[in-house]
Amino acid sequence: MNDHPAPAPLPERHALGSVHTALLDCIQVNLAVLADHHHGPDTHLRLGSALRWHDRPGPHGLPTVDPSLDQRIAEAEQLLGLKVRSRTQLTGADLLNTVRERGTTHYVVADAHAMPWLPYHGRRHMDHSFLLAPGPDGFHVVDGYRTDTPWGPAVPGHWQFGAEALVGIGHAEVIEWAPRLLDATAPRPAYDGGDPARYLAAYADHPDRAAALEQLASETWLLARARALHARWRARLSLPVDAEHERRWDLVVEQSYLAHRRVARGRTEPPGVLDRLAAALAADATAFAAPAPRAAADPALRDAVADIAASVLDAPRQLLLDGAEFNAFPAFSSFRLVELIERVERDLDVELDADELIPENLRRVDDLCQIASRPRAAAPAA
Repeated sequence: MNDHPAPAPLPERHALGSVHTALLDCIQVNLAVLADHHHGPDTHLRLGSALRWHDRPGPHGLPTVDPSLDQRIAEAEQLLGLKVRSRTQLTGADLLNTVRERGTTHYVVADAHAMPWLPYHGRRHMDHSFLLAPGPDGFHVVDGYRTDTPWGPAVPGHWQFGAEALVGIGHAEVIEWAPRLLDATAPRPAYDGGDPARYLAAYADHPDRAAALEQLASETWLLARARALHARWRARLSLPVDAEHERRWDLVVEQSYLAHRRVARGRTEPPGVLDRLAAALAADATAFAAPAPRAAADPALRDAVADIAASVLDAPRQLLLDGAEFNAFPAFSSFRLVELIERVERDLDVELDADELIPENLRRVDDLCQIASRPRAAAPAA
């Protein structure tokens, strides 16, 4: 009879390299890690498919655009091929004991003040997410968050901690996620700028300027990341992206932070911060306008390209006709993409314009149809 307990399992390995950490907030980012772990690189970019104005009551009596945890969970279930298996509220030793007993990876949201791998540790209270799993040498933490702070950078990484280092974590939302079938059809970009007038007025009129500008610095950071993520999703769908607009938002963040730091030191509030923010919000409507509809491809051409793609990728033809991206199917690779292009040229007796053969233009059936139906650029004269 063996009286020795079974060794703790090695924690599940969650790679961070595919996650665009600079585009995500501290609640989104570790949902992104899970999504890419289960469904492949760039799955998490689906979080940027919709950009809609929404604010709710926040600190200091000011509105905030920071979504609630419930909203982030709903987005993950809708967009990322994840579903909640269990959700509990735990603290300290109960959190660690539960994770150890279950032996699986948990998504945890708690106070960053108690997280020793973050520069916020012991300095600032704010909700923050991480992945926690038991391991043979204590507990394994994965956190994809990236940002600069007054106390140094927060960077993505993996850490090992003993129980004593984590037992100070107080109230925590603890979620077990399970993968579910991911919709193969990429969601189309959606933009709704709403009416931020009352939001802007609340910050302009707030009597405590130090508190208002401190909160505004966080707000503009969130707003800019959401727009950068939406722009990245548009680029993934081969839609135009306004680089100048992204730079406009970078300047909003910079000016907001400078104003916050200046007033925090007792200096005069610089003018124009809210004017710049209002201008950037107004410019969103042009930058993220709905793309003009493509000319409909010839139905016979679409059918033929879908047949070829279905054969090469061993994929359902109807999903491909409905707009599913090629890389949504397990058989997809750069080799299969080359095979697909060669098959289209051979079977349809066409020569695709070499200038158009870049990855951004080769994601779905309609992309290939657009290239195949355009006249090929003339070769340069000898």
